[in-house]
Amino acid sequence: MSKTLRIVFMGTPDFAVATLEGLLHHGYNIVGVITAPDKPAGRGQKLTLSAVKQFALSKHLNILQPTNLKDPNFIEELKALNANLQIVVAFRMLPEVVWSMPKYGTFNLHASLLPNYRGAAPIHWAIINGETKTGVTTFFIDEKIDTGAMILQEAIGIEPDETVGSLHDKLMVLGRDLVLKTVRLIENQTVSTTIQSKSEDLRTAYKLHKDNCKIDWEASLDHIYNKIRGLNPFPGAWCYLKNGEEELSIKLFEVEKETSRHALEPGKVLTGKNYLKVAVRDGYILIHGIQLPGKRKMDTTSLLNGFHFNEDAIML
Repeated sequence: MSKTLRIVFMGTPDFAVATLEGLLHHGYNIVGVITAPDKPAGRGQKLTLSAVKQFALSKHLNILQPTNLKDPNFIEELKALNANLQIVVAFRMLPEVVWSMPKYGTFNLHASLLPNYRGAAPIHWAIINGETKTGVTTFFIDEKIDTGAMILQEAIGIEPDETVGSLHDKLMVLGRDLVLKTVRLIENQTVSTTIQSKSEDLRTAYKLHKDNCKIDWEASLDHIYNKIRGLNPFPGAWCYLKNGEEELSIKLFEVEKETSRHALEPGKVLTGKNYLKVAVRDGYILIHGIQLPGKRKMDTTSLLNGFHFNEDAIML
């Protein structure tokens, strides 16, 4: 166990748990865990705990859940932990009073090859934009979002049929290992940094919302295919299905692309005994996973067994 490092860990989702687990496994002294407050969820509005809190409880770690990171009471509690290093993985923006507190600084793990894809959804946008590689970066936090001096970086290829779910899991493991390498450098006082370039044509990982998750059936085959897999399984790419008089908001998940020349209108739905596909400008999107309003996600065969598509059905 490191005698010199007293670490505060900050994170909320599953992505952060792997790193916290890795730090504990390698004997690092975690003096506190900062995570999001419990939130009501579901029909019963039952309080749910973050993935990091659930894990921290199982390891009997000291947990703080501030609603306001500038709250004087929280700042005093944080100071009392006497940490000399803070590690942030998928948390939220920190005020300077927090990130500047420890002797060895505060570093963040970001799931992209910075300076590209700064922001809230780097894994999604790398796939949506058709990138063939991405990675993870550790950097010291400063006053802006994801702009601090970089410590280490590790790249990974993006498979042609990669989804955000599969890439998330690969980057989670890659990120855990990169954090451990970064901590060793800090521990041995051999850390060096690289200032991020200020190029104008950087790609951004905008926050996802309903509008930028909607499928544009007028777009190219590759663009549509990348968007659907870049939002599968969460939050899911969506569109409207006009089926006769009905207009349903649906989500699409597992898909394939088929390059083909045809004269069909973009969005036109074609079905057979065991297939469902949608015409686009330069081919078809074959749908294997779909979710209708108020229903669970299902495979195409199950859908076709109980749902009737009209002759004029179209995705909008």
